[in-house]
Amino acid sequence: MKPFTLTRPQDLDGVLAGLAGGARPIAGGTNLLDLMKEGVMSPPQVVDINLIAQAGLDRIEEAGNGGLRLGALARNADTAYHPLVRDRYPLLSSAILAGASPQLRNMATNGGNLLQRTRCVYFYDVGVPCNKRDPGTGCPAKHGINRQLAILGTSEQCIATHPSDMCVALRALDAVVHVRSSSGERAIPFAEFHRLPGDRPDLDSTLQPGELIVHIDLPDAKRFVDHSAYIKVRERLSYAFALVSVAAALDMDGDTIRAARIALGGVAHKPWRVEEAERELEGKPASEAAFTQAAERILQGARGWGENDFKLPLAKNAIVQALQTAVRGTEYARGERE
Repeated sequence: MKPFTLTRPQDLDGVLAGLAGGARPIAGGTNLLDLMKEGVMSPPQVVDINLIAQAGLDRIEEAGNGGLRLGALARNADTAYHPLVRDRYPLLSSAILAGASPQLRNMATNGGNLLQRTRCVYFYDVGVPCNKRDPGTGCPAKHGINRQLAILGTSEQCIATHPSDMCVALRALDAVVHVRSSSGERAIPFAEFHRLPGDRPDLDSTLQPGELIVHIDLPDAKRFVDHSAYIKVRERLSYAFALVSVAAALDMDGDTIRAARIALGGVAHKPWRVEEAERELEGKPASEAAFTQAAERILQGARGWGENDFKLPLAKNAIVQALQTAVRGTEYARGERE
């Protein structure tokens, strides 16, 4: 790890001033520290933002119109186990608890979760080329070790995937990310927060230099509470990133689908959602045939890169399974607090 300067501002203005000067924020540090130790990222200045939690950035509280506000500095575990999250957004609770390990969830923050970087082995190995780490050097993953990598939204420059479970549920729930900088505030719909790689795979999100995530707003989702499911397919039961994950939520009228929300993880550079496929389910009876058709629509244009060809049928089956599970009813996350 290269030397760096650490500052610990006492208020939000101090943090924003540091970020305006080019510093990187750190809270739980569950991803950034790994990247710094491996030499993937070497910020000369780091701003510890934990001391500004008293400004309300660690709260989870009611928002307008029946929604919920998640503070960026609230820990993932606190979010997953919060009564309002478990009761109103069980899909989000289940997704968070499917990720990482209890120890990491106790440290990782909501804002940091959104900014996780890919776990592509070439990105982490500074001894090999990687367009995401060093633009213009190449993407050896396309013809190399790509079992974990993307089948949708790829480019010639990059086939990396976004690693978050939480973000898949937030995409399905139409969350909005609120950010602040020394020059003002703005709200970013979750669909627009993460980027596809295109010709700039080094840019993971639309967050601008100097901006800090302050909170995440969730709209009212009461109609999806009773029929939701998060399915995560991975190499082992715990502490593994998704090969494919699916966040599914249905608004049901008897056996008829009034509305659907379906988002995928582990398959693209950002959480993947095709809203046209959701609309095609509206008014249809919940059936395997309808779900299969929706899965095919969502995966239209998908392609494998050799080692990850198996993800094509796996993703299709996972979508159908998640929707069938949601029809049976939400299975609330259980267990003692970790």
